[in-house]
Amino acid sequence: MKLVVLGLSLSSSWGNGHATTYRGLLRAFAARGHEVLFLERDTPWYAAHRDLKRCRFAQLELYATVDELQHRWRTAIEAADAVVVGSYVPEGVAVGRWVQHTARGVVAFYDIDTPVTLVKLQAGDNEYISTELIPGYDLYLSFTGGPTLRRLERSYGSPAARALYCSADTEAYHPMPGPQRWDLSYLGTYSPDRQPVLRRLLIEPARRAPHLKFCVAGPQYPADIDWPANVQRIDHVRPAEHPSFYAASRYTLNVTRADMVAAGYSPSVRLFEAAACATPIISDVWDGLSTLFEPGREIVLARSAADVLRALESTDEPRRRAMAEAARRRILAEHAAVRRAAELELYLREAAAARASITKAQLVSLPT
Repeated sequence: MKLVVLGLSLSSSWGNGHATTYRGLLRAFAARGHEVLFLERDTPWYAAHRDLKRCRFAQLELYATVDELQHRWRTAIEAADAVVVGSYVPEGVAVGRWVQHTARGVVAFYDIDTPVTLVKLQAGDNEYISTELIPGYDLYLSFTGGPTLRRLERSYGSPAARALYCSADTEAYHPMPGPQRWDLSYLGTYSPDRQPVLRRLLIEPARRAPHLKFCVAGPQYPADIDWPANVQRIDHVRPAEHPSFYAASRYTLNVTRADMVAAGYSPSVRLFEAAACATPIISDVWDGLSTLFEPGREIVLARSAADVLRALESTDEPRRRAMAEAARRRILAEHAAVRRAAELELYLREAAAARASITKAQLVSLPT
C-alpha cells in the first residue's frame, strides 16, 4: 500500500504529541510492507527544534506553502492508495479540500485532537477542518473513542468514524535499568486547562510532602509558577530520553486536557508510553479509562492530593512493581504500535472496499 500522510510534524516532537504518535505508528505500518510518504509544513518553530535527524521508515518531505504542496506533490497524492490528513495541519481546510479533489484512493482525516476539534467546530472555528469537509473523508480516524464516534457519523456526516488511539512504540519504549530520582514525575507541555489538575495532583502533594522528590518536564511553562523546592523542572525531554526519564520515576502522573475529560475515551500517548516502560501511573479520572487499564491493578486513579500521597507513601514495593508489570502486559497485548498499525491497515482496506462498492453501484445505475 502506498500511503501519504500530511501531518503537523514528524520531524519535531517539541511542544506537540503528534510527532511521537506518527513515528511509532508509521514505523510499524512500514514494517508491514507498506510505503509511506510524510509531508510536513516547514515552520520556523519546528525547524528550530527538529529531533528526527534521519527517517528510516518513511520518506519525509517539507513544503513551504499550500501552492508548493499542490504543484510538487500532486502526482504522489493521485497515485496513493490512501491519503491521510492530520489535525492541526496549517491551512488544513485548504489542504483537505485539495486532497479530496485530487486523490484517487481512500482519503482519511486523522484527528489526534478530536474533543478540541469538535469544540472548535461548534464555535465556528475552522482552523484545520470544517463541517463541510468531514463527509468528504472516507474515514475519520479519531484519538477519541466511545460515544464521540457515533456523534461524528450522525451529527457531522462521517461515512465511517473509527477509534485509532495513540500507542506505544515498544521498540523505543521499554523498561530500563537505572537509579530512581523522583517519587512522582510529570511529562507534558504546559496547557492552561491542565495546570489546575497538575497543581492539585503534583504541586500540592509536593508542598505537603517535602521529603519526597518530584519533577515536571516539558516546555512553555510560565515563569511565574511557584514551584515547591522539591519539584525539579526540566524544559524538554527528547523522545529518545523518555524511557530513561520514566525509569527514574517511582510513579509518573497522567493529566488529561479538559476537553478530553469531557468527551471521555481520550487516552494520551504519555499514558501508553509510561506503561510500556513499566512505570506505575497515577492518573486523573475520566470516562473510558477503565476500558484501557484496570483501576487498582494496572493504574492508580486520583482525584485529590491525598489520593496521590496515599499511593506514594502507602504502596509497598511488590505491589508497585506488580502494577507496573500488569500495565506493561496490557500495552503489549492491546496498545503497542504494531497493534495500532494493523488497525490502521484494516480501516483503510475497509474504506477502500466501501469506496469500490459505491463506485460499482453508481456504474450499475447508469442508463444503458
